[in-house]
Amino acid sequence: MKIAILGYEREGKAAYAYWDQPRNQLTICDQDPHKVVPESVDHRLGDSYLKDLDQFDLIVRTAGLPPQKILQANPGVADKITTSVNEFLRACPTRNIIGVTGTKGKGTTCTLLAKMLQDAGKTVHLGGNIGIAPLTLLEGGIAADDWVVLELSSHQLADIKYSPHIAVCLMVEPEHLQWHGKLDDYLTAKQQLFRWQKPTDIAIHHATNQRSIDIAALSPAKHTPYMSTPGAEVIDDERIVIDGQTICDVTDINLLGKHNWQNVCAALTAAWQVTQDVPALRRAIKEFHGLPHRLELVREVDGVQYYNDSFSSAPGATIAALEAIHGKKVLIVGGLDKDLDLGDLVKMIQSQAETLQRVLLIGQIAPRLQKALDAVGFKNYETLGKTTIQTIVQKAQAAAQAGTKVILSPGTSSFDMFKDFEDRGKQFKDWVSKL
Repeated sequence: MKIAILGYEREGKAAYAYWDQPRNQLTICDQDPHKVVPESVDHRLGDSYLKDLDQFDLIVRTAGLPPQKILQANPGVADKITTSVNEFLRACPTRNIIGVTGTKGKGTTCTLLAKMLQDAGKTVHLGGNIGIAPLTLLEGGIAADDWVVLELSSHQLADIKYSPHIAVCLMVEPEHLQWHGKLDDYLTAKQQLFRWQKPTDIAIHHATNQRSIDIAALSPAKHTPYMSTPGAEVIDDERIVIDGQTICDVTDINLLGKHNWQNVCAALTAAWQVTQDVPALRRAIKEFHGLPHRLELVREVDGVQYYNDSFSSAPGATIAALEAIHGKKVLIVGGLDKDLDLGDLVKMIQSQAETLQRVLLIGQIAPRLQKALDAVGFKNYETLGKTTIQTIVQKAQAAAQAGTKVILSPGTSSFDMFKDFEDRGKQFKDWVSKL
């Protein structure tokens, strides 16, 4: 079989390893003309990497490459396109697969969910958009009674043809519109997680987020909302309950912000479909301290606390950070301009005018943020634009005083100034450590 591997990073390398068999003839296609590929393998690198794909029997799309871009150059190849996620869902030895999507909170929810199942004695494999590429999970051996937890982005879901046994949709807000083109296409991509479910499967969604409800509505499976019965919910801002049983107090949750209460409820609702081992579920929640770059306390210097929330790539995430961290704050916000609506973020900043000692506007989007803040009368900002992280940290330090929290919560993507959100967060932490 002649197979084209489009994109040769984490997913592409996993796809190459999976399909690298004597019966297959592989070609690696990547837009980077300097990409290092295995010796002796056929390859197309550079601007022509999408040319003449109709000669292949199978085209394996990396998640970051929109299907539309492939089809624009090769109109007749739609039926040949697949992805690592699609192949994993087809070939996985177990049907015990839980797929989680949403705009924010996927990584936190998936990691906590995997820990819950592990603490209850299950063998669990965690991967997808977080950590290990799905096809790489197969290399470790997956037994028929194992459980798989996958974090799945809209990029990965856009053209899948299989759905997991348990599908979970967290809160959904507009995001990745540059990739999808419009909001409806973003939502349609999320729907694919549920589209191919069977009546014997389980569909879990956020009870009060209408986009989450609409996305899951496509599924013929049993529907279970969270943040409402019969799923897990928060009672009186004090405790988390499911099926009439109190699992833990909210004070047991070692994650900042009420938005993380929702992530805990989502993970618990999914885990409850597998196990009702209350002590194990409670222990998992109490022992979980979150993931890097998500409202991560870096250190305290001269009475100033520095928080790394570099994973924040949408305005809603920055709003959640401002709600989660109380007291006097210096906010670092901005990055790549993805043409997202800034209205709610600007309103939140204005509503916290008394506690926001300074807002530092960084990146490509800084001029648009400045204009939006001017329109609501908020003046306590400084426009830095595209500059170094050293300058950003030094400006934040100068604006802060003892008792202040400095928060890097960009609210948009990093690619105008950094390799990715991890690079942005690491550079921030490195410079904070030098203060």
